[in-house]
Amino acid sequence: MNTPLLELHDVVAGYGPMTVLNGLTFSVAPQERLAIIGRNGVGKTTALRAVMGLARLTSGRIVFDGEDIGHLAPHQRAQRGLGLVPQTRDIFPSLSVEENLVAGLKQRPRRALDEAYALFPRLAERRRNGGAQLSGGEQQMLSVARTLLGEPRVLLLDEPLEGLAPLIRQELLNAFANLSRSSSGITVVIVEQQVQEALGYANRALVLERGAVAHAALAEELRGDVHTLERLVGMAVH
Repeated sequence: MNTPLLELHDVVAGYGPMTVLNGLTFSVAPQERLAIIGRNGVGKTTALRAVMGLARLTSGRIVFDGEDIGHLAPHQRAQRGLGLVPQTRDIFPSLSVEENLVAGLKQRPRRALDEAYALFPRLAERRRNGGAQLSGGEQQMLSVARTLLGEPRVLLLDEPLEGLAPLIRQELLNAFANLSRSSSGITVVIVEQQVQEALGYANRALVLERGAVAHAALAEELRGDVHTLERLVGMAVH
């Protein structure tokens, strides 16, 4: 395996006095597609938020591209090349699609918007529509595209398929796969309750339980391991 791009070493983290992650350890190689699955409340979202600096790190180390980033603020981690698409999507409902995308450009020229429109042609068709006028799937595409315009090296996706129709879910997964295959070779960590679809997309998978890794395997192998999925994930596999 390549030298890891992102590493978590014995991470203990949570919110206020509540601890959610209990010694979480894993690594992600450049251009890897890693799926993190598990029952509700096991720490999947908190793992992404800890990486981004949005959850309180009590102990352990978070290393990105060889640098310990545990002391950095979220915006500094974004500047280093981490990008989070939150479950809440966080688009600006009163702004148009194009205005939302411009907010993600940072210092890049406006012509970079063409990258977002190439990835999600639906957004080009709706560039003048307000964020509040978009469907749930279109809002998710907008949230992903806006994050990508910041040129992250690691894209952290928190339940991007939640509540979306199967056709839209597949459209998003195809876009994520294209990103991984592109010359930029973006690395993706996806937290998802749509287990079979996430495992179909990922190279490797982790199952969390009580804030730590309970099982790690190649995604294709885990996809066919019904016993492990039922034991550690439960009804979410169906």
